[in-house]
Amino acid sequence: MPDERVSAAARKLLPWLVAVAFFMESLDTTILNTAVPKIAAALHVAPLSMRSVLSSYTLAVAVFIPVSGWAADRFGTRRVFASAIGVFTLGSCLCGISSDIHLLVLCRILQGMGGAMMVPVGRLTLVRSFERSELVGAMSFVAVPSLIGPMLGPLAGGLIVRYLHWRAIFFVNLPIGLVGLYLVYRHLPDFFGDRTTRLDIVGLVLFGSGIALLSYVLEVFGDHTLTLREILGLLAMAVTLLAGYA
Repeated sequence: MPDERVSAAARKLLPWLVAVAFFMESLDTTILNTAVPKIAAALHVAPLSMRSVLSSYTLAVAVFIPVSGWAADRFGTRRVFASAIGVFTLGSCLCGISSDIHLLVLCRILQGMGGAMMVPVGRLTLVRSFERSELVGAMSFVAVPSLIGPMLGPLAGGLIVRYLHWRAIFFVNLPIGLVGLYLVYRHLPDFFGDRTTRLDIVGLVLFGSGIALLSYVLEVFGDHTLTLREILGLLAMAVTLLAGYA
């Protein structure tokens, strides 16, 4: 059942706000793809070295998504959603001013942490704000940007690199993030969980390290710097960690 404290104006604005957040998060999964040669040349690294920049964002999203539900119940949907937008926007700005590939990877991880919290908390807020008969329409509306974002990413990245500086790829999130923060504090409902359990630290470590190691193995697969035995050993460790989490 939806919370009766949610106003009609908030219900009208909420799907748009969540849809914009979903679009920001999904767009950044692919927007760098066509800009890789330009960024690699600017940072004086080989284009293949940019793999870590591309994968670090999606990896951070996958690792930190399990924390979002607990954080929303513990600290409230408004505070967590606003923090997610703030972290995502801050990470975008830091990516835009990065002059070293290692710093860029760290900022992409920060950006992914914010993106990981936006999507689940946004869905949770919708579930608690709408009647069951209205929920399917609201969910369908906010799902469209998350499908369009990855398709528009390479096109947007290519156009920005062609006509603007590559750093503008990250700065486009700044005005959207600031407007989003304002709207969140003005209109987003604040829900807390009825009962908040302790965060499963062990499960989080097992899942995060397992996913991170598995992603690394898939990234370096075929790389001549590692032998087949070393790759299989790392793969076995990743599967063991994920099995322990399960």
